[in-house]
Amino acid sequence: MPKISACIVAYCDYEEVCAAVRSILQHTPAPDFALYVVDNGSPDGCGQRLAETDFGDARVTVLPLAQNLGFGKGHNAVILRLDSAVHFILNPDILLTEDVLEPMADWLLARKGAAMATPQLRYPDGRLQHLPRRKPTPWLLLARQLAPRFGGCFAKADDHYTMQDEDLSAPRRIEFCTGSFMAVRTDVFKEIGGFDPAYFMYVEDADLTQKVLQKGTVWLAPQFSAIHAWHRAPMRDAGKFKMQLVSMGRYFKKWGCGKGKV
Repeated sequence: MPKISACIVAYCDYEEVCAAVRSILQHTPAPDFALYVVDNGSPDGCGQRLAETDFGDARVTVLPLAQNLGFGKGHNAVILRLDSAVHFILNPDILLTEDVLEPMADWLLARKGAAMATPQLRYPDGRLQHLPRRKPTPWLLLARQLAPRFGGCFAKADDHYTMQDEDLSAPRRIEFCTGSFMAVRTDVFKEIGGFDPAYFMYVEDADLTQKVLQKGTVWLAPQFSAIHAWHRAPMRDAGKFKMQLVSMGRYFKKWGCGKGKV
């Protein structure tokens, strides 16, 4: 099996982070596996508590940061430490229920030209999450915001964006790999410099996917699965909404507004 590594970037919510770490360790038997837990300057003391927690496993390294650097920079903090063949980018609300990481890494490396993949994620109650997506366009992102309220053409466009109009029961190429759970060839991740540090939050996973697509193909691998709590809340915070708009503007300036090829 290939050597693998993983990183979780945490911001508060100590108990949730610990649950994710323990599930990953329990279901990843590889003795040379490296799991990095980066705390992004949590104001609630989560980083210190994590650093003081004995997970009973030497494969875990906790890295508390002095300040919140944002999602992408938090993950980039471990790049120089990586010596794996495949690196996993995981959210702190991910739970594994079986040995997924090694088999998924093996599958990725065996597929010619593949550089990144994501599994099928499910809610804790077993429902599917529609996270594989097409390349974002301004229209598709607008439709995603308006679909819950207005339905109609917005809902149809959102179904297209989230690929609900496709058969996703077998592996297939995609153009937007969710940052909740990414498997990426470590050499590619290093070559492209990881996440673009210009993004603090929002759309950085779409940007990373586009960077990876310059080096290889990106896949949905639904034969692998994990639980994702996905604490997605309505955008009611003006500061976060502005941040999202800034990130979207940066993304479209960088990658254009045109449709993808998948």
